[in-house]
Amino acid sequence: MKYLLLIITVLLIPLIIYAEEPAWITAEGTSYQGEMDTLKEVKDRAKQDAQSKAVEMAVGTFIKSHTLVSNSQVAEDLIYAAVRGIISKEEIISSDWDANDRNLYKVNIKALVEPVYPEKGEGLWAKLHLSKTDLKEGDEVQIFYQVSKESYVYIFSIAADGSVTLLFPNSSAPDNFAMARKPYQFPPADSGINLKAMFLPDFKDVLAEEKIKIIATRHKEDLLSLGFREGIFQVYDANSTGMISDLVRRLNRVEPSDWTEATAIYYLRK
Repeated sequence: MKYLLLIITVLLIPLIIYAEEPAWITAEGTSYQGEMDTLKEVKDRAKQDAQSKAVEMAVGTFIKSHTLVSNSQVAEDLIYAAVRGIISKEEIISSDWDANDRNLYKVNIKALVEPVYPEKGEGLWAKLHLSKTDLKEGDEVQIFYQVSKESYVYIFSIAADGSVTLLFPNSSAPDNFAMARKPYQFPPADSGINLKAMFLPDFKDVLAEEKIKIIATRHKEDLLSLGFREGIFQVYDANSTGMISDLVRRLNRVEPSDWTEATAIYYLRK
């Protein structure tokens, strides 16, 4: 059986403005005291827990701010995903044992967290190209990719209106492991899946620009909740900010040298 992917095209120029303002974050950290723990160890763990939570909350703020200023072009957050946070100033608001549990120590801090954009490691790279980059309606397209090291691969189709389709993995091909330097094709030749470029019925322009993006991680990561409730592929429209923001947060926890991305652009003409 042949499957048809409708690649939705609405020509729209995104406004990308990166939010780089530091954020003041209040966070609480906790630590239980074991039989062999010293008081200093318990206090240090509680403080580190508060610091870790403050950084994670700040990164979510950076991502949310970027989504808002980029005119709801949530797909562009995939490019923004390498952001980290560091604490530049810190104030301890309170620190004491919990009133109801004398083995639980709590520390509340107020921290100024600044965004940091680390350099990507050179050890992992992904190559991506398409069988065609200048398409007419109804043309089939194949995606070719390769990674430098054993990786787990995600392939997205990003429409110009901000909608995102997770092409791979999918319900018929859930295994996204890729061998190092082995060339791959999507859809596989014997998969029964066809990718065809299509305009929306009411599309008025003569040209649209779209993207294919690949993300590869060295280790198996729970980047997305894969339910495939909408058939073979999962489709997220321009209002599905939760999916992209959650993906970015999960990538944020991966070391920059352990993941990479690549993007290919194609044009659809009438």
